[in-house]
Amino acid sequence: MTLPAAPVSVVEDQGTPPEAVPPPRLLDLGLRVAGAVVVVVAGVLTGVLELLLATVRVGGQLIGVSVLLAVGANIVLSWFAHEAVGRRWAVALPAVPWFALMAVAAVRTSEGDLLLAGDNWVGLAMIVAGAMTFAVMGFRQILAPPPTLLG
Repeated sequence: MTLPAAPVSVVEDQGTPPEAVPPPRLLDLGLRVAGAVVVVVAGVLTGVLELLLATVRVGGQLIGVSVLLAVGANIVLSWFAHEAVGRRWAVALPAVPWFALMAVAAVRTSEGDLLLAGDNWVGLAMIVAGAMTFAVMGFRQILAPPPTLLG
């Protein structure tokens, strides 16, 4: 009497899969620094664009396109700063040059030039809305639970 043979796998045993190798620390640091530089430059560029659009008129009336741009761009910049740098304080990277640019734009030069006049409601609303957006995004980062390590 013969017993049936035990089933045998025809696929070779691959062994355990190799563990994921973390990226080199130097590469990770370089990418974070590059992300920080991109965020700072983007903060300056969006500030300049918002200042240029603060005087846009349609039919002789100021429209608030720069206010909407300030809110939307500052949300995206704050999110991208946190994702690129990986730190909660990274929201300050686009906020500091943006605030500095708005402060410079509100000061009259020796020649009498002024980028943001006090009678321009769009410029004032843009500064308030942009500052509040950065403040809310920073506050959200403070309140966010700390990241957990799975494993």
